[in-house]
Amino acid sequence: MPKRSLSRLTVVASAFAALLAAAPAAALADGGAEQPAGHVYINDNTAGANTIAAFARQADGSLTPLPGSPFPAGGAGTGAGLASQGAIQLGSDGRYLLAVDAASNQISVLRVGYRGVPERVGQPVFSGGERPVSIAVSHGIVYVANAGASAPNVTGFWLAPWGRLYQLPYSTVQLPAGSGPDDVVVDPTGHRLIVPLVNTAQIASFQITWDQRLVPAAGSPFAAQDPGPFGSEFNPVNPSQLFVTNAHGGAGNGTVSAFNVSDEGVLSSIGSSPFADLQTAPCWLEVSHDGRYLFAVNTGSGEISSYSIAPDGSLTLLASIPFGAAGAGAVDARLSPDGRTLFVNGSKAGVVAAFAVNGGSLTELASSPTPLPVGAVASGIVVN
Repeated sequence: MPKRSLSRLTVVASAFAALLAAAPAAALADGGAEQPAGHVYINDNTAGANTIAAFARQADGSLTPLPGSPFPAGGAGTGAGLASQGAIQLGSDGRYLLAVDAASNQISVLRVGYRGVPERVGQPVFSGGERPVSIAVSHGIVYVANAGASAPNVTGFWLAPWGRLYQLPYSTVQLPAGSGPDDVVVDPTGHRLIVPLVNTAQIASFQITWDQRLVPAAGSPFAAQDPGPFGSEFNPVNPSQLFVTNAHGGAGNGTVSAFNVSDEGVLSSIGSSPFADLQTAPCWLEVSHDGRYLFAVNTGSGEISSYSIAPDGSLTLLASIPFGAAGAGAVDARLSPDGRTLFVNGSKAGVVAAFAVNGGSLTELASSPTPLPVGAVASGIVVN
């Protein structure tokens, strides 16, 4: 091959290599070629028109608000704390967000669109009761806890593949008047449903039948082990283990309960439950994806407690760390899909905080916290 041809090939190759090297920087400059690891969504619960805050989540746990955030949810928020866990959830296939609109008694559905932008799907639907506060999703079925004082209930829906919610016939079960349901959770198999009743210190338990009806367990509602049963979660690797925070024991007297749950939904205590966390108002909790650790958010004392979970479900308190610059008033918490970062909704301070997770140890990231939208009185958090 002639030298002139070789020279031209060399020039072209060099130019191509330079273009590849410059591509990431150019892509970043144009605002989006470096794809985020995922997203974080929060139900702002804003007074009047409710909104959803949306953030791009990088692999290192740092957050950046999506352009256009916050996004309209469709219904109305209360503009005051909901005191609930699970006010926003992700559908089973990850394509849709579901958010409570507590002031308008509705549930909004938003499609997770291009670059994570949430887009409304039709109009919000009636929640089946008054003041919806919590959502559970299981295999395409959605359950909503409605906390209206006179007639609280749980109502079931089918989430269609096209993003519409349809109320299931005969799916509504009444809860004791004034009981204050503040969370609804379904076990990983989709066979049992739990609702803590914070006002009456009880835990309602149901078996889910093949046609998605809720059958109360024998003895339900069960007495809680301490005042103020609040957040709850099943062990993701052992569906018979249930953990419930107890928030109303007073200063320094918070606890976390551990229960075995039978196939029929009957609760029985594990070990020496309830387990002390030596903090005030443990409300929200999250269990690690491997089922080995539990994190409890103490909204009263501004600390996050870490526990190890023994194979039998017993808990051992490991440590409690301050909720950083945000202080007290943290609410819901969720782990990233890889389990390496815990994101906490610091509603009172108007921020989202992020913590690196190493087993049961938490360390707040240097990039934390990230501000929430102005006017948000945030409830719930979703991480994908």
